[in-house]
Amino acid sequence: MIEEGSKRGKAVVEKRQLFMEMRAQNFDVIRLSTYRTACKLRFVHKRCNLHLVDVWNMIEAFRDNGLNTLDHGAEINVSRLETILSSIYYQLNKRLPTTHQINVEQSIGLLLNFMVATYDSESHGKLTVFSMKAMLSTMCGGKIVDKLRYIFSQISDSSGVMVFAKFDQFLREVLKLPTAVFEGPSFGYTEHSLRTCFPQQKIVLNTFLDVLMADPPPQCLVWLPLMHRLANVENVFHPVECSYCRSESMMGFRYRCQQCHGYQLCQSCFWRGHANGPHSNQHQMKEHSSWKSPAKKLSHAISKSLGCVPIGEPPHPVFPEQAERPQDPPHAVVLESPSRLDEEHRLIARYAARLAAEAGNSTQQCPPSDLGFNFDANKQQRQLIAELENKNREILQEIQRLRLEHEQASQPTPEKAQQNPTLLTELRLLRHRKDELERRMSALQESRRELMVQLEGLMRLLKDEEQKQGSQSGGSPHSSPSHGAGCSMPMPIRSTSAGSTPTHTPQDCLAGVGGDVLEAFAQGVPRNLRNDLLVAADSITNTMSSLVKELHSVDDGMDEEETNMRNGGERGTMRVHRQ
Repeated sequence: MIEEGSKRGKAVVEKRQLFMEMRAQNFDVIRLSTYRTACKLRFVHKRCNLHLVDVWNMIEAFRDNGLNTLDHGAEINVSRLETILSSIYYQLNKRLPTTHQINVEQSIGLLLNFMVATYDSESHGKLTVFSMKAMLSTMCGGKIVDKLRYIFSQISDSSGVMVFAKFDQFLREVLKLPTAVFEGPSFGYTEHSLRTCFPQQKIVLNTFLDVLMADPPPQCLVWLPLMHRLANVENVFHPVECSYCRSESMMGFRYRCQQCHGYQLCQSCFWRGHANGPHSNQHQMKEHSSWKSPAKKLSHAISKSLGCVPIGEPPHPVFPEQAERPQDPPHAVVLESPSRLDEEHRLIARYAARLAAEAGNSTQQCPPSDLGFNFDANKQQRQLIAELENKNREILQEIQRLRLEHEQASQPTPEKAQQNPTLLTELRLLRHRKDELERRMSALQESRRELMVQLEGLMRLLKDEEQKQGSQSGGSPHSSPSHGAGCSMPMPIRSTSAGSTPTHTPQDCLAGVGGDVLEAFAQGVPRNLRNDLLVAADSITNTMSSLVKELHSVDDGMDEEETNMRNGGERGTMRVHRQ
């Protein structure tokens, strides 16, 4: 008795733990009930590690535990349910790498208590086989089309037509999931749920998939495909700024207003009903689950306008209209391997091979007279669609190949540059020589600038000396010719230096004047030193002129070499295009 009481207490704690963690996520702030329900069920989906169990593994677990031989209305107790869940999670851990192992006991406890709280509200301690199949096949991982195919096999008769009473029972069971996460007022079961899904009288597999995978799906099941879309976009990155919270990037869904130009919201702001500026919550928003750069959008628009891509893809492949036995669907026939250790890829391959073999046998064994006109027409249409898709795929591959060849031919590559190594060597030597001449020219320009500064100071010093001598002699007319010539010399120097290097006037007239110059002036022979400096300045000017001419000749040679190389590359490009 004490042990039973402790187990019950532990179960109550584990049951409350899952719902307490879900409430801590604050999903109730989401404004739209569809997103709110999908987020809550996605949380349970991940918290119980059901997203790691594929639908094929779930079907295999059903067969291994003998559930395919039991009637849908048969009841199983909680102990057997725990055994089934244990086999599912232990097989999962065998498939996972050692670094990604899950806590099996915790996952079993959380899922077991969630299922009991959902389907055993009156505490009978038992669940029906159909309730367990409906819940686990809906909440496990995998593609939604595979889940719906398995569900259809459980609610159809031997001729492959859906039984409305069984589908109504499925709705009763699956709509208990939103009720379990406190969303019953929005998505609870009603008497009109069945007719809102299928007003037709005869429903086959393709019609069943068309209705439940349509956009939008039936209102009572609108949360089911959204839960799968949430799983697919959790790690999708959008390099776009949110117009409300100003976040520089988005993760998950992106919503773009159809009325306000450039107005986009992240999923958090949209779910909470945030809006600013001219935007209103009444505006129509478009949901984006991926990001395309402007270049990709342009290429897709061009391909679409040229008819290279299909305008719309079907939501699911078209399956053969053959009867599937409810208790032994083709999914389960695949999973007959005695070994259950990591055979997922092998089983899928066997299933694909079996479908191909069945299709081949049906076309060989059945004469054309036994097939109806509608079946022949559908088959021809499918074959035509397949041929068009293959042709479209080939055209896209050819366009991609031609685009790559054009880009490779139009861009200069190292291989093209290596076609003429002699030209490259000569061009490299010319550039090296040009660099040396430029360095030499820079050094000469610096020397000339310093020389001009010294000449400027010497001329000022000479002028001051002459004025001083004139003042001492009292303005004697005998010294005017020589002094006038000396005073007129700075003007030609300025005009000569202005052609290449601007004249710098020092703050001190003796700045930059060496000791030899001062000594020469002290000895009374400034005129000879001045003439020597003028001659040196003219020599430097001539040398620089020759350097400039030589540099121009080097530049012309390099331009000619580069022109020849470009012409050679263009001729190579033209040869590629001709080929």
